[in-house]
Amino acid sequence: MTAAAPVADGPLARFALRSAAWAERWFPDAYVFAALGVVVVAVAALAFGATPTATAAAFGDGYWSLIPFTMQMAFVVIGGYVVATAPAVARLIDALARFPRSGRGAVCYVALVSMLTSLLSWGFSLVFGGLLVRALARREDLDMDYRAAGAAAYLGLGAVWAMGLSSSAAQLQANPASMPPGLLAITGVLPFSETIFLWQSIALTAALIAVSLLVCFVTAPRGASVKRANEFEGADRLAADERHAAALPPRTRPGEWLEYSPLITVLLAALSLGWLAYEFGQKPLVTAIASLNTYNFLFLTVGLVLHWRPRSFLNAVARAVPSTGGVLIQFPLYGGIASLLTAAKGADGQTLAHHLSSVFVHIASTDTFTLVMGVYSAVLGFFVPSGGGKWIIEAPYVMQAANDLQVHLGWAVQVYNAAEALPNLINPFWMLPLLGVLGLKARDIVGFTFIQLLVHIPLVLGLLWLLGLTLTYHPPVMP
Repeated sequence: MTAAAPVADGPLARFALRSAAWAERWFPDAYVFAALGVVVVAVAALAFGATPTATAAAFGDGYWSLIPFTMQMAFVVIGGYVVATAPAVARLIDALARFPRSGRGAVCYVALVSMLTSLLSWGFSLVFGGLLVRALARREDLDMDYRAAGAAAYLGLGAVWAMGLSSSAAQLQANPASMPPGLLAITGVLPFSETIFLWQSIALTAALIAVSLLVCFVTAPRGASVKRANEFEGADRLAADERHAAALPPRTRPGEWLEYSPLITVLLAALSLGWLAYEFGQKPLVTAIASLNTYNFLFLTVGLVLHWRPRSFLNAVARAVPSTGGVLIQFPLYGGIASLLTAAKGADGQTLAHHLSSVFVHIASTDTFTLVMGVYSAVLGFFVPSGGGKWIIEAPYVMQAANDLQVHLGWAVQVYNAAEALPNLINPFWMLPLLGVLGLKARDIVGFTFIQLLVHIPLVLGLLWLLGLTLTYHPPVMP
């Protein structure tokens, strides 16, 4: 009996793989993009008449302006990782991996879990989704394509994360203490009820989830074209990561006994849970969870309790910290860019943010603003792969344009959230944490995510425009 011939990749998949290989070869590190952004904005400020002294002062004054927000976003990553790698969650993942009955069903199952968990925390979604794929891959009875399942695990970040609670733009707009002063004066405070909890936003999110699942179903390989985890060298080297919940090594000296005892965990958890109970008791749920500090505090407390022993908790934190390096080193540059845009005045006394908003007003109308902003945010998102950092760059002028054109400010934030996720589907930068868990390379999954991108572009832009017609403008509300 002759072996079945492998199913050849279609033209779109081959094109996506060639594009990903080119990007991996020629695209510099994301830090370089941020640094180039500083240079371009500084040169533009000088070109509009700002003095060298004013330009340098604006950059330096803004460099450390985002330290609270930088740490908050770093803890989003750390908290998500700590919870996802806790022993109890590991057992939950193994239990969840028992449900799918077919390879196609497993791919769709991973996609659904990834997207739903990303609405809570994108950092948690990446790690949890990757570990779920590895658990499913251990099932010999499941004819699941490892590449397609890996791409499905990425859909949380690639499709809907910014529509949920960990949206950096929505979180920033709801927290005046974290906002640059120039932006606060333009937008005021936008609570979650005006952004991610709008019914229009919920409808858009539901549509994205449904369509993404459909694409997963029709593109998941079957039969001879299926590739299992053991066919990828990197996946075979991850046996240690696969057993992330293994028992701690025995302590070697008396001074370590508190690290291995739950005593500290119990005391800290009692204090933490007491504060959380007080916080949620004093404020409406939406208001309390909108605080990034409360959000991160909740995740760290849950992670501490789930790991139970301080040493296990600290080991998980140590494994999570390297993935925050990009946030820590890039966000100061974004703060500098935001200050250059809003503080460095040209010869006419106007800032770059003012000139850029004027361009938006000129080329867009109230009806077309969502389309123009969506396309612009998506394109820029490929070159500046940072949800929060890119919003800080864009927000001063796009939100001023929204005010001038009387576009609903909360929906403008959601336009950004939905559109900026589009380039994530083919940008290797955000894939790195997941690829590390899976032992894959970007080129292994981007062929599947590229097809998702082709479907999502018209769907997202069309729904943003259509749903935006149902909203009316409200002036900014200052704290």
